[in-house]
Amino acid sequence: LNGRVAKMDSILELADSENLIIVEDSCQSLGASYKNRQAGTFGKAGTFSFFPAKTLGCFGDGGAIITNDEEIAEKLKIIRDHGRDSSDGKVKLYGFNGRLDNIHAAILDKKLEFYDQDINRRREIATIYQENLNELDVLKLPPAPNSDPDHYDVYQNYEIEAINRDSLREFLSDNGIGTILQWGGYTINNFEDLGFNQKLKETDLMRSRFLMLPMHPLLTDEEVLYICETIKEFYH
Repeated sequence: LNGRVAKMDSILELADSENLIIVEDSCQSLGASYKNRQAGTFGKAGTFSFFPAKTLGCFGDGGAIITNDEEIAEKLKIIRDHGRDSSDGKVKLYGFNGRLDNIHAAILDKKLEFYDQDINRRREIATIYQENLNELDVLKLPPAPNSDPDHYDVYQNYEIEAINRDSLREFLSDNGIGTILQWGGYTINNFEDLGFNQKLKETDLMRSRFLMLPMHPLLTDEEVLYICETIKEFYH
């Protein structure tokens, strides 16, 4: 989530003891690793999103599944193409149109040339945020780059928790700084139309505080410092 791999040890242990299959939703973590093992490679398969907001984004919706299981790979290729088997053109399974078109593929192919550079820049920006906002006890920041040798984070997002979040967000907007509330500011227990209406104390507290600050490779140091100074101005 947000470019950080979960602590997979306990998940792997549980899966092994209960004979479970692991499929990773690693859509926000392309290039991230835990104990030198890449996101998406811990289980039978891993998924990645190429939506424009992701670290490797195309021009619209796109994605990929990775696996080292040949049987799964062949089945996935059939499912993504209306269930058709490429060997004879017959429909063998119920499928859908999940093919990545050539324009998206070309964009991704080009962006892969400097993907490492983009991730390095994201980590530099995260370091600037850490160095300038860590002193504020009203904020909870993501782990800093290199703060944990087990984790290599790619900072798909820079999501903080902030006291008095809504007023801070308004103040930032008034000063030309855009922010995002992940998932529109809701968590699953808020989806009443789906039958959920549970009150979850810790989740609802977090939901009232989470906020995504600007994070993308085109930000300059000066822009990130301006964001930090504006946040400090609000709280001071």
